[in-house]
Amino acid sequence: MEVSVAGVALSIVVLGLLSCSWSVLNWVWLRPKILERLLRQQGFQGNSYKLFYGDVKDSYAMLREAKSKPMKHCHDISPRVIPFVHRTVNIHGKNSFTWFGPKPKVNIINPEDVKEILTKYEEFPKLAPIYKKLLAAGFATLEGEEWARHKKIINPAFHLDKLKSMLPAIQQSCDEMINEWKSFVYKEGSCELDVWPSLQSLSDDVISRTSFGSSYEEGKIIFQLLKEQAVLTTNALQSGVNIPGWRFIPTKTNKRMREVNKEIKGSLKGIIHNREKAIKAGEPCKDDLLSILLESNLKVIHEHGNNKNFGMSTEDVIENCKLFYFTGQETITVLLVWTMVLLSQYQNWQTLAREEVLQVFGSNKPDFDGLNRLKIVTMILREVLRLYPSAVTMTRNTYKETQLGEKTIPAGVEITIPILLVQHDEELWGDDAKEFKPERFAEGVSKVTKGQLSYFPFGAGPRVCIGQNFAMIEAKLVVAVILQHFTFELSPSYAHAPHAIPSLQPQYGAHLILHPR
Repeated sequence: MEVSVAGVALSIVVLGLLSCSWSVLNWVWLRPKILERLLRQQGFQGNSYKLFYGDVKDSYAMLREAKSKPMKHCHDISPRVIPFVHRTVNIHGKNSFTWFGPKPKVNIINPEDVKEILTKYEEFPKLAPIYKKLLAAGFATLEGEEWARHKKIINPAFHLDKLKSMLPAIQQSCDEMINEWKSFVYKEGSCELDVWPSLQSLSDDVISRTSFGSSYEEGKIIFQLLKEQAVLTTNALQSGVNIPGWRFIPTKTNKRMREVNKEIKGSLKGIIHNREKAIKAGEPCKDDLLSILLESNLKVIHEHGNNKNFGMSTEDVIENCKLFYFTGQETITVLLVWTMVLLSQYQNWQTLAREEVLQVFGSNKPDFDGLNRLKIVTMILREVLRLYPSAVTMTRNTYKETQLGEKTIPAGVEITIPILLVQHDEELWGDDAKEFKPERFAEGVSKVTKGQLSYFPFGAGPRVCIGQNFAMIEAKLVVAVILQHFTFELSPSYAHAPHAIPSLQPQYGAHLILHPR
């Protein structure tokens, strides 16, 4: 009997080991090779899969080499920012794939395919593997009906009348930065300044004021923690470690990510609960994003018989506060810094933009209606977003076999839309695609894109960024105020080195020479 029990136990252990071995073999070799064969049958080309790592080592080696030195001052930045994808597309064509460990990444550049991916969000939901890491770091993701429900609740916070009421908060933050710059410039008559940290602080301050209103000082602390959390998460994604369960290992990075997440949630819960009490007590709703969001949420719950299942939980509100930060800070800061760099390089456009601003506002503070009349400034901002989009790639994942035009994409494939390559594509934009020409947007976006989805710095389709109007209004106001007070040019110490971490930032800062106007 004892022998029989031991034999059964041994058999179970052996079967377990065989099952684990088969799972590992399937994960690191068999499944990737099957996916590679299926992709090649659909016309996609790329490197053959290499055990476990795929293209990860080569990709990171190219990225390290690209970031080791500045580039010449031109706008053909893809070889530096996404060097491996750029090389893959050049060698294997636009229908190509790379390997993120044992997982294939398909590059999609064709506008029709891009449109289908971005508009069919049920069939092409967000990328699963990366978002599992984001979830571990405290970043929630939404899909399907839940995402659509949350968007309906959030939308009122970004109505134009609400954004209009936030202009004084944006103006106050901008005035503080301008006064600081004046103290440097007027002291010497002109000065060299790295404007990148100043613009980061400005955006931090704006999003803190507009998100939390009177609690913005506490909000600034929360957003500093969020910034640290984003850096830790990006480093984890770029580490090349793609082992299931790795996020649970108590490494120094993983432990810090959990600590930061706990601290952020604790602080936000306190602010949220205080605001909810005030709203329920009948106090007038404030004009900050958090108050508007909470009021909209409570209204939806009330409309459904006080059924909280139709509204957002406190956890959901916390995640949307994080969303406010990343859409309101990262995107705008990147847009502002590259706008100042390009206007420093192209003095004729700086002059035209300043003349327009002075014609509309003179020396007065910019107002909402006037900002909407800034045609030249709008053209410049759109061209900056085309050449230097904040997000250089966009990703989706196929959870089942999915039809994309005439192609069939197998389940388990990551789809990458290289926004940077699409918006720099000479077949789509002409021979001057990599040149700074704001005039191409003189008649609007649809005219220059000819109806194709070749311009989408804020995304497109149902998942288009709901904060894009907020971003453009803030950018116009800040650019207008800067032009009212200063002229500026590139410093000899400026080094052109855009890189994505994850937004498209100047690696060595943005050193400009400011003169009083």
